[in-house]
Amino acid sequence: MTRVLFAGLFHETHTFLPETTPLAKFEVLRGEEMFRRDGDGSNFDGFLSRAKVHGWTVLPTADYQAFPSGTVEHSVFEAFWADVEQAMKVLMGEKIDAVFLLLHGAMATDKEVDPEGEFLERLRPLLPKGIPVFGVFDLHANFTRRIIDLSDCLVAYRENPHTDAREATMRAADLLDRCLKGGKIPKQYWRRPPIMWPPTGVGTADTPMKDLEAMARKIEAEVPGVWCANVIAGFAFADAPDVGLSFSIVSDGDPKAAEAALDRLEAEAVRLRKAGSPRDKSVDQVLEEIMPVKEGPVLLVEPSDNIGGGTTGDSTGILRALIRHKVRDSAVVIADPESVAALASAQIGDRVKLRVGGKLNPFDEGPVEMTATLRSKSDGRFTLEDPKSHLAAFGHEIEMGPSAVVEHEGIQILLTSKKVPPWDLGQLRSQGIEPTKLKVIGVKAAVAHRAAYNPITKASYTVETPGPGMSDLTKFPYKKVKRPVYPLDEIGT
Repeated sequence: MTRVLFAGLFHETHTFLPETTPLAKFEVLRGEEMFRRDGDGSNFDGFLSRAKVHGWTVLPTADYQAFPSGTVEHSVFEAFWADVEQAMKVLMGEKIDAVFLLLHGAMATDKEVDPEGEFLERLRPLLPKGIPVFGVFDLHANFTRRIIDLSDCLVAYRENPHTDAREATMRAADLLDRCLKGGKIPKQYWRRPPIMWPPTGVGTADTPMKDLEAMARKIEAEVPGVWCANVIAGFAFADAPDVGLSFSIVSDGDPKAAEAALDRLEAEAVRLRKAGSPRDKSVDQVLEEIMPVKEGPVLLVEPSDNIGGGTTGDSTGILRALIRHKVRDSAVVIADPESVAALASAQIGDRVKLRVGGKLNPFDEGPVEMTATLRSKSDGRFTLEDPKSHLAAFGHEIEMGPSAVVEHEGIQILLTSKKVPPWDLGQLRSQGIEPTKLKVIGVKAAVAHRAAYNPITKASYTVETPGPGMSDLTKFPYKKVKRPVYPLDEIGT
């Protein structure tokens, strides 16, 4: 029976935030604990379901996973490696036929800008020669030469929002089965054009990603020997040498054909480079243009506090604008455990003085002082309404920590103890907020909210507010990225 070693390392790291991410922020599963995710609709479930179909014995080691946030403490990576290494010592007396990995690809620690590459460099010498290393990774990865050279077939998500995480994992597992049954290990080819795009520029329903993904699918269909072609959007809020857009091709065919396909993808990316760098209007300018809103909900999308990109989740830019423009029948979510704690003894209907948000975002004006009416309190747990939600990678049961809804001048404010990306409408509905009845909703996201919100939205505006997820990358103090790189420098013609 085929025996497949299984491990996962998943974190998207925003290195410009003045915070570090400790081990306590990670969900850690060791050994057979990893099988808990079987059937939950995640990428875990995708792999385990195909392992059953292919008749594999899965050898679980360790999985470390956390929501996007600031630079990871390096001790987290060392703990992960120690768990994997220990599990392998136990397993090395047994036959291992392959390795399958669940990766993000944009992790960074305070000592290592390429933890995934470092992990592979440590892993390879412990494996018998000729063991294939396959896996799946997030579309927002920052790939490196080490990652490419030390693995054999890594498959990217193709959708942003990431509604296809499970399917991409199943695709990678099926390619591993092809490798094991055919006895031929493919090779990976990689190209990194000098381009960085912010999260707002890499939605796969829009140019340039839509065009590049279409070209990648055509390459898969037409170029002999190609197993998969990956468009890797990158994660621009990491200061690392290889941050940004890249492409990879997995092939057992002619190397020249693979390189020629990469030439086509790179040329198209350079041609479309400006389309991936949007400029957002200020939130005040947008509200002046659209008020009064006759039919909602209208979204104010706030990429500067894009929780899915690791930001703080407590920015007050949209809240302040809603107050300034007297936008009633509106809502916003703010991660603020201090305000939730201040409501611990309050009763429903009480008027309470609060200092809301603005405590962590280094660009923010600071907390908004207000007197608000307490509408509800809860443990902050909710079940995903959409089993294919961008949040499904973290399971179907989501925890925001102790939470409360307060109302101030017609604005409903969901206060959470943990920051949770707005990728599923269950977040609001579970707390008594019906999004379809609102005129305006502030959404702390860039693109990943669209699968949830687009079906109910009358109009959507991406707005600029002060925050660490701003679309204008020229405002960030990059020191390590390879130059020249667009949009920090001009390239091409």
